[in-house]
Amino acid sequence: MDTLNLNYHSIVEKLLIEYAEFFKSDDAQIELVFDRERNHYLLVEIGWQDGYHIYGTLLHIDIVDDKVWIQQDGTEAGVAEELVSAGISKNAIVLGFKSMERRKLTEFAVS
Repeated sequence: MDTLNLNYHSIVEKLLIEYAEFFKSDDAQIELVFDRERNHYLLVEIGWQDGYHIYGTLLHIDIVDDKVWIQQDGTEAGVAEELVSAGISKNAIVLGFKSMERRKLTEFAVS
């Protein structure tokens, strides 16, 4: 693993840990899933609220071919700009949850 990817891993993990603290509640359990070998990072919410089972992936980020792919972003503001603020360039971030046509209209990488 090259130095660039190690830096991406550190940035993504730190960001997800911060979001886990932010989303923490009495109603749901927040789980961090880090698969460093395969470059998958998830923040998952599990629990019960008002008699209903809650389960969902709040954030899912993969590192693929030296780019950070945001596969799911359940935050209000979006994590892409936070990744940029942490040192990852916009041309290394792919908004994977958007169609290819919509990605072309953003400031971020297409793929």
